[in-house]
Amino acid sequence: MKTALSLMLCAASIILVSGCASIVSDNSYPLAIESHPSQAQFVITNKNGDAIHSGTTPETVTLQSGSGYFSSEKYKIRFSKAGFHEKEVEVNTTLDGWYFGNILLGGLIGLLVVDPITGAMWKLPEKSEVTLDELIANREQRRLKIVSINDLPPADRSRLIPLP
Repeated sequence: MKTALSLMLCAASIILVSGCASIVSDNSYPLAIESHPSQAQFVITNKNGDAIHSGTTPETVTLQSGSGYFSSEKYKIRFSKAGFHEKEVEVNTTLDGWYFGNILLGGLIGLLVVDPITGAMWKLPEKSEVTLDELIANREQRRLKIVSINDLPPADRSRLIPLP
């Protein structure tokens, strides 16, 4: 009887000193970073403006969801690639649904202390994807230009292949 009571008290203590989101979720998440076209350079900055990671797309990085007591982290990702306009996107956290599990399991300690301090009450999206816009100068260089065979220099004329 004493053993069963001890086990029940131990289990209750664990539940009371932990937060539901801390148990079921996490406070850091993998974020897949993709761009179209790929092989774009990117720099991730946190809400303080500190650069925390740089790389080339596609890449997956692990980011923290919280930045202090009841404070979520926010990130900006700046993409750049030669021949394309730079683009910046924001990555925002959302409230983790497991945080509300504290009402049933974690109690007030999980609701007001553990999950807010660990950052487990927040979650990040799985992917950040961007399409970079091509510079106008690049589009003009790739335009189809129709010219008369008589306007071609002799060196270019000699490389032409007749169609059947």
